[in-house]
Amino acid sequence: MHNRILSLPLAGPHSIFLIGARGTGKSTWIEKQIPERLLIDLQDYETYMYLLADPNRLEGLITPNFTGWIVIEEIQRLPNLLEEVDRLITQKRYRFLLTASSRHSLRKKSGTLLVGKALIYHMHPLIIQEIEQEFHLKRVLRDGLLPAVADPEMKEGYFTNYIRDYINGEVIQAGLTRNISGFTRFLERASGAQGSVINVSELARELGLNRLMVARYYDLLEDLLLGVKITPFTHNSQRKIIAHNKFYFFDTGIYNALRSMGPLKQEGEMVGAALLTLFLQSARAINDYYSLGYTIHFWQTFAGLEIPFVLHSPRGLHAFALTTSTIATYKTGKALRAFKKDYPHAITHILHTGTQRDKQDDHNIIPIVDALKELPLLLDTSRPF
Repeated sequence: MHNRILSLPLAGPHSIFLIGARGTGKSTWIEKQIPERLLIDLQDYETYMYLLADPNRLEGLITPNFTGWIVIEEIQRLPNLLEEVDRLITQKRYRFLLTASSRHSLRKKSGTLLVGKALIYHMHPLIIQEIEQEFHLKRVLRDGLLPAVADPEMKEGYFTNYIRDYINGEVIQAGLTRNISGFTRFLERASGAQGSVINVSELARELGLNRLMVARYYDLLEDLLLGVKITPFTHNSQRKIIAHNKFYFFDTGIYNALRSMGPLKQEGEMVGAALLTLFLQSARAINDYYSLGYTIHFWQTFAGLEIPFVLHSPRGLHAFALTTSTIATYKTGKALRAFKKDYPHAITHILHTGTQRDKQDDHNIIPIVDALKELPLLLDTSRPF
């Protein structure tokens, strides 16, 4: 079992939402941290049907004057239960830990209920700090960092089952789309645009789908926690900047699994996209677990200059260029030099797959594995911007 960095205020009075994609380890973490708990698992058919018939039955499942944690797994399966949870928190002072692997059905309910009563935390795939010597770059770029696949004895077919379960368990059962064939084709094709600027119109033409439907599918992937949109960095921009978002699937293993189902792509392109994905999923986890407060963007000009990741917060401004090369060349830093000219206070980094560690035009040149290990320190700066 891995030692996860996630820390929740379990000694406090507030209830908690723990949100994370399927397979990120929410249940395992809870089992380890809260061995004495009342568990209500909505993935259990009998429990689900019992509460679906009457959410008010929830109180009857709780021992009177219970003071421990009440864990409800997969609360998104029964969003109406949140009204009863809200009532029990208010009237009985119960503490709930609610897990969810989708935000779609919770948006309206959680927006009006549990305000000031429940804190929100996120669980991500594993990061290098949690697996240490088990981290092997080539394998991670291929298989990702979901706990089940971090095991060298990973079961064959894991990703096929994972994607099938998401489609069956979250999309079909929740009735999120009637066109399952179109959504499945969209999944495959979207993986080919990993880390690229989203072009909804072009993708809609390729798939023979309505443009609004494709835009909705991208929103749905975010709601299902399968992917994330990255917005352009336009703060006090002195250049003409690409204004559309980029999209990434949340884990390198999921990206590669979907990519292998879609149209052929050069291996080098897939490795490059996987490297970007690995950095992004690590940065998102570190940002959340250490409460660093960064927003994550990209910077791309109409002149062709591109920086895949710009992290901005009151702590500072960081720009990261990544290359699959084992060395950092002068050309690699071209976009960073332009960015540094526009934002002199920015801290700029070139991450590569070799062992070279150096300075180039005030850029930090760091091997990607070292950068991932040191990311909490790299980002925990206090330079004003």
